[in-house]
Amino acid sequence: MITGDTILLALMLVTGVNMARYLTALRSLIYVMREAHPLLYQQVDGGGFFTTHGNVTKQVRLFHYIKSKEYHHHHDTLFTGKCDRVRELFILSATLFFVTLLAAFIV
Repeated sequence: MITGDTILLALMLVTGVNMARYLTALRSLIYVMREAHPLLYQQVDGGGFFTTHGNVTKQVRLFHYIKSKEYHHHHDTLFTGKCDRVRELFILSATLFFVTLLAAFIV
């Protein structure tokens, strides 16, 4: 029989792997953004995005850009593909995080 701890451990493992996938896709998007959309790269503090002194308000700008799907009007298909991937992985990771948090309180 599967215990609640096993289910919680499996959920944490899957959530951790998907968070790593999301962060890797986000890093890849920022790298592509430097050439495809230099103005947005500067607006979201692309060079300092993953540093400890990164500006959170500028990082939220990227969140709203991807959330509202403003990238659909961009001409570079690689850039739009990366934005779609980051958006999908963010939704998946956030959902898994909340399910894992809910399961932790239930178990």
